[in-house]
Amino acid sequence: MLAMTPPMGYNTWNTFGTNINAQLIKETADAMVDQGLLDAGYKYLVIDDCWSERQRDPKTDKIIPDHNKFPNGMNDVSDYVHSKGLKFGMYSCAGVRTCADYPGSFDHEFLDARTFAEYGCDFLKYDFCFKPATIDGPLLYKRMGMALKASGREILFSACNWGSDNVGTWIRSAGAHMYRSTGDIFDNFESMKNIAKSQIQNYCYSAPGCFNDMDMLTCGMYGKGNVGSTGSNDTDYKTEFVLWCLFGSPLMIGCDVRNMTPATKALLTNKELIRLNQDPECRGVIDVSAWDDNKKVFFRHLADGEYAIGFFNFGENEATIPFYTFHAGLVAGCGCGFEMKELFTGEETGLVKDYMNPVVGAHDCKIYRAKVVRF
Repeated sequence: MLAMTPPMGYNTWNTFGTNINAQLIKETADAMVDQGLLDAGYKYLVIDDCWSERQRDPKTDKIIPDHNKFPNGMNDVSDYVHSKGLKFGMYSCAGVRTCADYPGSFDHEFLDARTFAEYGCDFLKYDFCFKPATIDGPLLYKRMGMALKASGREILFSACNWGSDNVGTWIRSAGAHMYRSTGDIFDNFESMKNIAKSQIQNYCYSAPGCFNDMDMLTCGMYGKGNVGSTGSNDTDYKTEFVLWCLFGSPLMIGCDVRNMTPATKALLTNKELIRLNQDPECRGVIDVSAWDDNKKVFFRHLADGEYAIGFFNFGENEATIPFYTFHAGLVAGCGCGFEMKELFTGEETGLVKDYMNPVVGAHDCKIYRAKVVRF
């Protein structure tokens, strides 16, 4: 079965937008292998919007690759991606046109699914622009879910309707393996913070087989690329990546992986954080914060009797962030406490019976793996 843990990969949109071509995809595939991203678990390389001609083929009615961007066709690219041990992803839209005004899959779902299968597609990102107002949005995703299953190829279905129509309540029944629950991310701390906060109550809808997607990562972009803004620094990106991992979101890299800084590479390949993201129980987080909305504490049940506890300072100044263990269900009178280890520094807290308040820098975080012990 596809997507038993959150999918991991790379998507072209955040950095390159419309400026994609066969050479870029091949270079990105090389970099994903050479930089250790494939070994770290990032196996999907996904081409986003703007890959096709502006109109369908007049004879076959198929969506066809732009002959300038992909002069040897899409199979040439997918074969190369597969030769590197990666899986190949493509993009379409539930509407008449895509978000960048290329042919969408509305009323062509089964033809397009077969076409994507012919191209060697393993992953389909399915957007939501230019949908006819008279058509039910959930029905369109159910159509494509069926079409992909009838395509003759196993294709991961990434639904991208931006959180519309209470998507978490029905998208699993449409056959999707991951689904966007937010608007588009931008390369700044405020965007990342607001997206994370908006999803706290929605993670009850994530489980093996279908995951809540908080959008592609901006880690390592530094203001370069297609999603605008002032960019962020390494502390901001650290907090973003920890949140995505702790919340169990799919991890789709958006920076130019051919030119990652050492800090970006170390962050995106951090084994402990990826292990947290890929935890086999796939449980959602609990907000166990005290009172200040800029001082957040999130708690998550993990496999093998362990827990994750994350402290996040969304404010502009260093702060202590309180955590009362009774908010997570552990009272001192039970004779048990937490033993905790911080995943970046290796710092061990000793026994935490009822309360702790670590100092966390502005925009920074601390993330612990914990277990319950008797005292």
